[in-house]
Amino acid sequence: MFALNFARRAGLIASVLTVLFGLAACSTTVATAPATAAAPTDAPPKALLWAGNSFFYYNNSMHGHVGAMLGATGVKGVRQTSVTISGAGINWHDLASYFKPGGMASYSFVANNEVVFNTFDRPYDAVMMMDCSQCPIHPQLKPIFFDTARKHAATARANGAQPMLFMSWAYQDKPEMTDQLAAEYIVAGRENKALVVPAGLAFAKSIAKRPDINLYASDKRHPSLAGTYLGAAVVLATVFKMSPVGISYTAGLAPDVAQHLQNTAWETVQNFKP
Repeated sequence: MFALNFARRAGLIASVLTVLFGLAACSTTVATAPATAAAPTDAPPKALLWAGNSFFYYNNSMHGHVGAMLGATGVKGVRQTSVTISGAGINWHDLASYFKPGGMASYSFVANNEVVFNTFDRPYDAVMMMDCSQCPIHPQLKPIFFDTARKHAATARANGAQPMLFMSWAYQDKPEMTDQLAAEYIVAGRENKALVVPAGLAFAKSIAKRPDINLYASDKRHPSLAGTYLGAAVVLATVFKMSPVGISYTAGLAPDVAQHLQNTAWETVQNFKP
């Protein structure tokens, strides 16, 4: 239901690699949490945790493309960790465990394969969560989505992190999912005062303007490289409040394709009023 069989077989390995790559890329900044975590802010995060599934980790992980986009704009020092589980629903993640002292992001590998033990007041100042591709609109799983979104938002804030929800996209052969998913993510965002990243709306806008640009893998669910790039551009615009238009990083896509995706991401975010 959530991913094809081949993705499920590869899921555990890909998930582990995604976490390792995310930790290896960490800047040298956290290890023990304070007794009382600092209150989250609306400022762009310096340490972002991604909690999701294979929609995040396809194409060498969306967080890596966001990092490359930030680098192309001259932004440095943003630490990201991607924790993904193949086929996962939002309730599969034990979010509280990601904030435990001495756990996630507690050390990094630097030059010459040396290990640096990080010290910081909190491991993350924002958490971006995505449910399984149809969970928010599935009659049996929708209640779990709302219940877990509430619990995870409270957990994030208790640890000084701003909660965020990543609105996923419709399946390629089920475009009606766009509005359905958008509606539920917007409600969950309002209920939990969580920032909503409108990636699903950007997919629909891109397809309407340039149907020749394929945003999907062969399973019609997971993102192609162009789809991952579009999602990353929406994150850049929403979470980091930066326009992706004109950035030099294109992930190897044709210049006109990258430009279209950049423009689509920015227009979507500018017009999104949840």
